[in-house]
Amino acid sequence: MTIIDSIRGGLAPVHREGWRFVAIFAAITLLLYWFGLGFLAAIGLIATAWCAYFFRDPERVTPLGEMLVVSPADGRISAIETVVSPPELDLPRENHTRISVFMNVFDVHVNRSPIDARIAKLAYVPGVFLNAELDKASEDNERQALTLERDGGGRIGVVQIAGLVARRIVAFVREGDRLQAGQRFGLIRFGSRVDVYVPAGTAVLVSTGQRAIAGETVLADLAGGGSPRAARKS
Repeated sequence: MTIIDSIRGGLAPVHREGWRFVAIFAAITLLLYWFGLGFLAAIGLIATAWCAYFFRDPERVTPLGEMLVVSPADGRISAIETVVSPPELDLPRENHTRISVFMNVFDVHVNRSPIDARIAKLAYVPGVFLNAELDKASEDNERQALTLERDGGGRIGVVQIAGLVARRIVAFVREGDRLQAGQRFGLIRFGSRVDVYVPAGTAVLVSTGQRAIAGETVLADLAGGGSPRAARKS
């Protein structure tokens, strides 16, 4: 394998939702160059490359396991908390474990299903655009909630939350659709957060501060119980 082949193998394709943004950035860059604004055109070229990088959609290898819950998003585990499930999710109004994954503008923003399931409910909730890392963003920010029902019974919730920069949540699915774990179901443009709600007492297999990879990192095991894993930086 040549160096060029290695580089090509490491480049992820741009998701179809991103091509028009890449085209807009590229067109502006060409106009700046056409009018002799070389410095601004160089900045435009960098912005175009960043836009293509932002909308990248790499392949993922999803671990198989009926009771495993994989991360729906790339990013940092920003919180693991016991909370009452939000009303937009068709879950019992009782304590659940909420695992929050915060995505910055350099993370992959294509979101993936955490389990094999049917979309029992898909609800869009308008709201504001607070910093997605704030706890109250779960209640106040614009968001889209998916209630996922497993074939063997039981439900979990996934909520895509818009943030300060993110102003658009895009869904690739509809209520009633069936998803496989790791299957793409939507994206959030330009940085935000995804919350996963699992039954209280579920075995959580990640720790706050850990990096997660959508479709690959196992967040929890519905078959087990216990406290979140302890961790230390090294």
